Amino acid sequence: MVTTGPFLYDDEPAPLHTGTPRRRHGLLIAIFGGTVLVALLMVGLSYLIKGSPDDQAREVAGVFLAALGNDDAETAHSLLCEAERADTAPDEVADRYVPSGGAGEIVSVAAAEVDGEPVREVGIEWADGTRSRLVVVNADGPHICGVLPEN
Repeated sequence: MVTTGPFLYDDEPAPLHTGTPRRRHGLLIAIFGGTVLVALLMVGLSYLIKGSPDDQAREVAGVFLAALGNDDAETAHSLLCEAERADTAPDEVADRYVPSGGAGEIVSVAAAEVDGEPVREVGIEWADGTRSRLVVVNADGPHICGVLPEN
């Protein structure tokens, strides 16, 4: 394109960007800092809404024991992890998880590791005085994934 003709003004067109470029470090720091702040707030809110992993394990174990105490095999079965649900029919849950046939009470919750995965072990004391531990994994929410005899 040739720019030789008569111009409306006597000057040639001025370049668009004539000043020295400005650095915008403050804007980038504000964006990244805001992102980190939002991430930390989300983690904090998840603890407030869902509770700590120990609280979640205690809650799912309590619902599981209540379901077994009320002969609600379907609810108890739905609280099992996928592998346990595949291996256990709903009518077999009580036989597999309640050793004495009586009511159970939660006495402890402890962090543990099974096959390299973090789990919670919920200590249960049964009506006859025996103890066992329910293994709770957090896969798409807390689920019961096994029972261990108390050592």
